[in-house]
Amino acid sequence: MKKYAPVALLIVLVVIAFILGVQSGRRGAHTAAQSGASLAQAAALTRPEASGAPTANESGDEPPGTVAVDARKRQLIGIRVAAVEKAPFTYVLRVLGRVAVDVTRLYLINSATSGWVMDVGQATPGTLVRKDEVLATFYAPELLGAQQAYLYGLNTIDRLKERQEIPADQVNSAEVSLAQYRDQLTNLGMGKAQIDEIARTRERAQQVRMASPTTGIVIFRNIYPGLKFIQGQEFFQIADLSRVWILADVFEGEDKFLRPGLEANVTLTSRKLSFGATVSQVLPLFDPASRTLKVRLEADNPGYVLRPDMFVDVEVPVQYPPSISIPADAILDSGLRKTVFVERGEGLFEPREVETGWRLGGRVEITGGLEPGERIALSGTFLIDSESRMALAAAGMGTTLVRDPVSGAMVSVAKAERAGRTAVHNGKTYYFFSDEGKAEFDKNPEKFVEKAEAGKRSEDSSALAPSSSSQPKKR
Repeated sequence: MKKYAPVALLIVLVVIAFILGVQSGRRGAHTAAQSGASLAQAAALTRPEASGAPTANESGDEPPGTVAVDARKRQLIGIRVAAVEKAPFTYVLRVLGRVAVDVTRLYLINSATSGWVMDVGQATPGTLVRKDEVLATFYAPELLGAQQAYLYGLNTIDRLKERQEIPADQVNSAEVSLAQYRDQLTNLGMGKAQIDEIARTRERAQQVRMASPTTGIVIFRNIYPGLKFIQGQEFFQIADLSRVWILADVFEGEDKFLRPGLEANVTLTSRKLSFGATVSQVLPLFDPASRTLKVRLEADNPGYVLRPDMFVDVEVPVQYPPSISIPADAILDSGLRKTVFVERGEGLFEPREVETGWRLGGRVEITGGLEPGERIALSGTFLIDSESRMALAAAGMGTTLVRDPVSGAMVSVAKAERAGRTAVHNGKTYYFFSDEGKAEFDKNPEKFVEKAEAGKRSEDSSALAPSSSSQPKKR
């Protein structure tokens, strides 16, 4: 009996293993069935018809890629829809500006002769000086002879007035000489007030008073008591800051917004003050160092608050003509095409390729592809695009998609052929999304063929353009 025990034990183990295998197979089949049912149920729940949302019909009335999103899902992913409209757009262009001196209001005080500085006032850079205020006094030997000639001319006029029946030509000659003597004093640096004082007192001045020619700010000083100077030496620079320039740096393309005469607002942020400014008639100058354009604005400066080299914020309102513009977030830009999602019904979204223009202030101009009154998705477009791509992928498995030359939408070749929406021009077949589009093409095929070819060339050139990541790295 003992010699049969191992054989019996082996048989028992085989039977037990067989029973366990059968039970495991049944459990696996049951689990697979449950998994398949779960997947099918999940797929059914994700289909629009399971939630009661509208779907794109199968007759070809909806463009490929059109998806339906029910109300619950729209609320969950935050889809907002709004109608597009054609309206004027105002954009505030904000640039940095720097205060500069109006060079037409800059006065230089130079020496017209040689001499010595006798005394200097308290005017230093940054000081506000008034017109005819004395800045310094100096001595110049050349002025003594000029004063003597001026006094002689005054005395001559006095003697002629005392006589009777004097010829008119003598009086005129004396007056001309007196004017020349007076101009000589002016050209040598003597001010009008001191010249009038000499005429009143009939005495020569030992020192000449250097007076300010205008009311302004001293921005440069190079004069000291006892300084020996020569002709042409610069003493002061005085700027009339009652009106200043604002030099704004703008990039190429932005200068077209700053038209001459356009009103702007200048803000001194540090003091929370605002000033009105006007764009100058002078054309912008290009700065090769910063690769920007220097646009000049002119502004009144009450209280001389704006000083040279201060930085200010410049705001220029730019008014655009009526156009269709939408938020930039509503556009999906793949690099080759720009797409928005148009609501064709409650929760039904169609991908529509659009053409764009300017892009300012978070908004983009739509130059083609949308009409006023159409409703588009403003948010949640990324998730809608994911659904649309899956729908296009599914459609592409059994059919070919081509572009409608009239509407620009992608259409199914098979559906267009079944609906009879095809046309042949110059041996090439074109497919249309709607009967209206086909009828419009039949009226003027050359117009739409040229447009379609231009769009294809643009896409091809964009696809072939090398990206920055494809450039070889420098070693």
